[in-house]
Amino acid sequence: MLRQSRCASLCLLLSWACAGAALADGAPASPAPTSAAPVAPAAAVPEPPPGPVQPPSPVPPQGGAPSRTSPPLGTPEGQGAIAAEQAAAVEENPDWAVTLQRIASSVVSIDVDQTRAFDTEWNNSAQATGFVVDAEHGLILTNRHVVTPGPVTAEATFLNREEVQLYPVYRDPVHDFGFYRYDPQKLRFIKPRALALYPEGAQIGREIRVVGNNAGEQLSILAGTLARLDRDAPEYGVTKYNDFNTFYLQAASGTSGGSSGSPVIDIRGRVIALNAGGANGAASSFYLPLGRVRRALNLIQQGKPVSRGTLYTVFNYMPYDELERLGLDAATEAAVRKDFPRYTGMLVVTEVLPGSPSEKVLQPGDILLRLNRHFVAQFEPLEDVLDSSVGSDVELELERGGKLVSAKLPVADLHAITPSAYAEFGDAVVNTLSYQQARHFNVPARGVYVANPGYVFGAAGIPRGAVILKLNGSSTDTLQQFEAGIAQLGDGDRATARYLTIDDPNNTELHVVRMDRLWFPTHHCDRDDGAGLWDCRDLASGPAPKPVPVSSTAFPHFSDPRMDALAPSLVMVTFDMPYSVSGITERNYHGTGLVVDAARGLVVVDRNTVPVSVGDVTITFAGTVQVPGRVVYVHPLHNYAVVAYDPRLIGTTPVRAAKLAPRELTPGEQVWAVGLGTDSQMRSRGTQIAGIEPLELPLSRTMRFRDSNIETVQLVNPPAEFDGVLTDKSGNVLGTWSSFAYENGREIAQDTRGVPIDIVSDMIDRVRTQRPLHSLDAELGVLPLASARQIGLSDAWSQRLAQHTPTRREALTLVRLVGGSDAAERLQQGDLLLAIDGAVVTRFREVERAAADKDHVKVTVWRGQSEQTVDVATTQLPGTDVDRLVQWGGATLQAPHRAMSVQRGIEPKGIYVAYFAYGSPATRYGLYPGRRIMEVDGVPTPDLDSFLKAVTGRPDRSSVRLKTITWNNAPEVITLKLDKHYWPAYELTRSATGSWARHALE
Repeated sequence: MLRQSRCASLCLLLSWACAGAALADGAPASPAPTSAAPVAPAAAVPEPPPGPVQPPSPVPPQGGAPSRTSPPLGTPEGQGAIAAEQAAAVEENPDWAVTLQRIASSVVSIDVDQTRAFDTEWNNSAQATGFVVDAEHGLILTNRHVVTPGPVTAEATFLNREEVQLYPVYRDPVHDFGFYRYDPQKLRFIKPRALALYPEGAQIGREIRVVGNNAGEQLSILAGTLARLDRDAPEYGVTKYNDFNTFYLQAASGTSGGSSGSPVIDIRGRVIALNAGGANGAASSFYLPLGRVRRALNLIQQGKPVSRGTLYTVFNYMPYDELERLGLDAATEAAVRKDFPRYTGMLVVTEVLPGSPSEKVLQPGDILLRLNRHFVAQFEPLEDVLDSSVGSDVELELERGGKLVSAKLPVADLHAITPSAYAEFGDAVVNTLSYQQARHFNVPARGVYVANPGYVFGAAGIPRGAVILKLNGSSTDTLQQFEAGIAQLGDGDRATARYLTIDDPNNTELHVVRMDRLWFPTHHCDRDDGAGLWDCRDLASGPAPKPVPVSSTAFPHFSDPRMDALAPSLVMVTFDMPYSVSGITERNYHGTGLVVDAARGLVVVDRNTVPVSVGDVTITFAGTVQVPGRVVYVHPLHNYAVVAYDPRLIGTTPVRAAKLAPRELTPGEQVWAVGLGTDSQMRSRGTQIAGIEPLELPLSRTMRFRDSNIETVQLVNPPAEFDGVLTDKSGNVLGTWSSFAYENGREIAQDTRGVPIDIVSDMIDRVRTQRPLHSLDAELGVLPLASARQIGLSDAWSQRLAQHTPTRREALTLVRLVGGSDAAERLQQGDLLLAIDGAVVTRFREVERAAADKDHVKVTVWRGQSEQTVDVATTQLPGTDVDRLVQWGGATLQAPHRAMSVQRGIEPKGIYVAYFAYGSPATRYGLYPGRRIMEVDGVPTPDLDSFLKAVTGRPDRSSVRLKTITWNNAPEVITLKLDKHYWPAYELTRSATGSWARHALE
């Protein structure tokens, strides 16, 4: 059964949705950053959506443009003229046309790949806007949430479609602006001009234009009029980035995804604000004033650091009527109004960060009067003093309930409480708790923030946004302390993690984390704004794993004889998948296991407990003793897998193999369902067999495993709260009570059915003797004999089939043939299957047994109006399942898995894309799950070896041309630009003993 504290398919998809839609969706009229339209990826589905948004070329104007001579269309000026004429055609204002033509070549479309989750942001791929503010040094201004607080790969596309690499230079700790740089020498055909910043131009009633990449358009021009200059900073939601201690401008102009970072210009082409957010459900946009932006730009141009100071305090601007209710003295109000006759309010303390020097000095409701003996009633003068006083003290005068309060406080460095490093291990990403997030939690800015739970924390049930306070009892106030804690853990070692969440910040939880050093690399990465990259180094390799201690336990006794007989044979099995493979995106599972060989430690589970061979197994005995396990066998045809444990690790625990009783089951027969609940407690229910029917599950969109060619048992009043086994009155196992996973639309559904135990008996015998299983490789259906006669089946064969199973009177028909098999060449869908090697077959198990140990079989079918006998080679099926994975360009690659060939008839050739990481080249360039890579730069890649030979050794940021095909064999050629810095290639391989190893490919 799925054990989803964090459903991978949901959360990985939400990593896009949260990073994109969370910046654009919300309650009606709620603010949302106009952040880049996310590059919409597909989940692991055979019908992927369109690829990354490709901005179309500007459309020629539709008449009404002013009469003038336009530059040639092939030049940058000509393309700018097209955009300008489009605007003029609507506005009928030639002055705007001239302005837009002049500035258009300075506005760029930015492709952003946030390569890791960090602080407030998920990893994702998106598009946004920026504009050149220093052509000589190649500086581009855009939003903070476009530069991103974490590691990023970005490219700018100019109006003439020239593309340059961008490197982050600065992102403000609080305000929504940042700078990228590019190499001006890389531009060969366009010479953009720097757009001047003119914050003084922001005036109510001023007509403006927002020029940028709106809704994926390369150049979109939206008109508006400034309506407010003192709007509160928009709030984008809890745990998300939020600006504060600043005004925003507001205008009636409906911007949307992709317009983040667009310049807001006046009719003279001067930039008076920076587009940042919009109100959902209303044509209203929010713009960041440029006062602090201009200061930062000037310092960067001079090669100086951008100092940013803070009192750990959030101020809000309140009008005088509210201030009077807070107790503002009338004389004070008169003095402030005299100094600032145009202002209608003052600054009031609304938040003070716990644990800060200001906590015991300032209080919410305090009205700020003076700073360093000067009246301050606006945000920008306040910040001007703080930014120039980092490391020094400032004097404050406030009114609190009508009483004067004086204080002297140190000004802290905002950059120091803004994380600039992260640790990555077990697919998790953590960073020191930021000021941004500490505000949300209302806690001191210390502890380690889980930006991405990944495999390690996801399996432990610790969510994104948790703040780790202690690891194994030791404080983790800083990232360095946390890294010191995990340095003491070997692969598979367990540690306790104490944490709090935003849902309950006043209480903590304690969970056990299993350290991973096998499946994923471990890194520490520091931001280097000089290089525009995050420098990463391997974390300490850690000690050897601690030996698993030998433990013993006893099984309880039950009054129910069946529970008492089976208690020593039932175990709880948990399984955690580090990667999404073979169309399966859910990561965490648990279910009841049946011990079938106590000497060898063999346990049978269903494939909704252990769906694939890639993962970590834990086996729990009597709810007391836990030991690691390994996947031994994954049944290629049916819903079973075999895991194993080391019997020496359970000491004297009296485990015994269940007694299997393979026989025919009949409707009406009394049976008992016995199993374990999610709490590892024994459960039992007496019932009757309601019926035995063929299992019919819908085809999988993601081409995950789906059982077929099997009859299952349905019970009267079946238990849905546990899985396990079906027994007779003595506790002999007649069948399994197994959970089947299948896709119901876009959701994963689970259904519990009984399966006769003879399939398990056969499987265990093959595991013990290492005897391979052969298959006819055809999916069968059941057809009533009356229907078979209607399509031409002869009377003679109808009688033979009826005599073979008198109570059923059915024929088998071929529904699907496995792609690439001999059966697909020699048999046809719609054939009636009559006999194999001369023996009449009317049931699934008869067909399976007839082919299981033979290289070839003679298959008698009824095709058209005649009987035909065809010699068919069977397919030998190992139980190894996936034995090799490659991580390349952020995509998880594997050999095509069997379910794809079974359900879609696809020949198993090429490289199957199992999944991708968000913010990776695979996401950006549309290497979607469900596709297969057939060629690299024209070289065929029928298998992983040929693929790796074709792609290995290429330089970073080089492009490769990939020919891919979809599930229905539709070809597509894409180009993918490598990012070896953040997405190095590595390989995982499985040995003959079932152990996995990871090694770098370059």
